[in-house]
Amino acid sequence: MKGRTIILDHINEREAAALMVDGKLSDILVAGDAPAPGTIYRAIADRPVKGQGGMFLKTPDGSAFLRQVKGLSPGQPLLVQVTGYAEEGKAIPVTQKVLFKSRYAIVTPDAPGLNISRSIRDDDMRDELMVIAKEVMDGREMGLIIRSCCAEASPEDIADDVEEMAQLADNVINDDSDEMAMLVAGDGPHVLAWRDWTEAAEVVTQTGGFEDHGVLDALEAAEGAFESFGASGGMYIEPTRALIAVDVNTGNDASLAAGIKANMLCARRLPQALRVRGLAGQITLDLAPMPKKDRRAFEVALRAAFRTDEIETALVGWTPLGHYELQRKRVRLPLSEVLG
Repeated sequence: MKGRTIILDHINEREAAALMVDGKLSDILVAGDAPAPGTIYRAIADRPVKGQGGMFLKTPDGSAFLRQVKGLSPGQPLLVQVTGYAEEGKAIPVTQKVLFKSRYAIVTPDAPGLNISRSIRDDDMRDELMVIAKEVMDGREMGLIIRSCCAEASPEDIADDVEEMAQLADNVINDDSDEMAMLVAGDGPHVLAWRDWTEAAEVVTQTGGFEDHGVLDALEAAEGAFESFGASGGMYIEPTRALIAVDVNTGNDASLAAGIKANMLCARRLPQALRVRGLAGQITLDLAPMPKKDRRAFEVALRAAFRTDEIETALVGWTPLGHYELQRKRVRLPLSEVLG
């Protein structure tokens, strides 16, 4: 089945959204019990962490941790936004750089200026979008980023979306209460699908869509550690308490180029495999044997694959033992946790 399909359904009574591309599961979003990324709190400073430059905060949903903070005293209220999911037993990660993100626009209270996505290259379109931005944001000191999908949207839809986000930002920023509270809940899977999966796609909303479109079968396969490359071997993706270990094997391929072939397939498949499994944090690749001269080609392929991935991932580099390391932001819950 060719093309893109977005399926909105539920798994185990949890709201969920799946993206199928050419009949294969490309992404899955499942609601969890923890505060979702994007949630905005009025938190209360609790206690500093000596030597780390951070501070623990009190929120209605438990303890949060803010990094690189200065001039903050215990008991002081402040606005923070959840940046990802916490590891087990750790505090909710938050930032003071609050963003209001929707399908067509991102309002940035702490970064003034009107900006249009660089991927929109048509000068006439950029001028039209700048006119919309100036009209809606007139009199507001906040910044605005017009997202790339505005190239295919109507001016009315863009203006309405920008106005809605700007009004929400006004309400939150101008709320002068000192009480601890959750001010904005993070978006759920169905809203996230509308917000971030912006390429043209068929949208399926009827109950049972996951079963009808093969999502449940794909999730069952993703619960296993092995990701097959066919005749070129495969990779095992296994989470431990400390990191995510990825072991690349050549299988029955005994050719001289078996190692580089398997490693290149790993580079292309890894972003999708991590997205579907909801895995993040420190990731270590134990690659198949290949000459050092081929490392450059592998890095180029890996960088190209993650360039189109929405989740922030730092390609750290090679270790003395020849492993490759990555650091990936925890904006998804592990599949095993939400389906368990």
